[in-house]
Amino acid sequence: MIHLIVGNTGSGKTTYSIELKNKTHGIIFSIDKWNKTLFLADKKPDDGLEWFLERIDRAEKMIMDLIEQLENSKIDSILDLELSKFEHREKFRKFATKHGYDVTTHFLDISKETRLNRVMKRNREKGETFEFIVSKENFDFMETWFEKPTEKEMIGGITVSE
Repeated sequence: MIHLIVGNTGSGKTTYSIELKNKTHGIIFSIDKWNKTLFLADKKPDDGLEWFLERIDRAEKMIMDLIEQLENSKIDSILDLELSKFEHREKFRKFATKHGYDVTTHFLDISKETRLNRVMKRNREKGETFEFIVSKENFDFMETWFEKPTEKEMIGGITVSE
């Protein structure tokens, strides 16, 4: 089973993924952790969104290979990969369909105010799910970048609200 964890910045995707891992004994793929570990040390001040997107795409090719191995072992994959755009989510749904894997979308539908408060708290406290500072500017950008899942995407899915 592939679990697509969808929600805007600060919605609790990583926390939710950890809870889901405890229930399913699955493996979490968190793009924030991959970015911090593999790429952020090499980022130059003028590297922008395209720099990140190219690296995310490369990481996801490796993640898909690992998902295939996990599926062969009957272990769930929990994808905490931002999945902010319809096309990004569709990429993983098509991958699942092509290989005959089950997929479930989990949408964390949390208010902007709650999410911003969580992000600012995470920035201050640097707790368990902290990987890097999310500035107010980056938070605001994600408000325009994120595409809420469609009704069709959520058929058979799970929506978590406040």
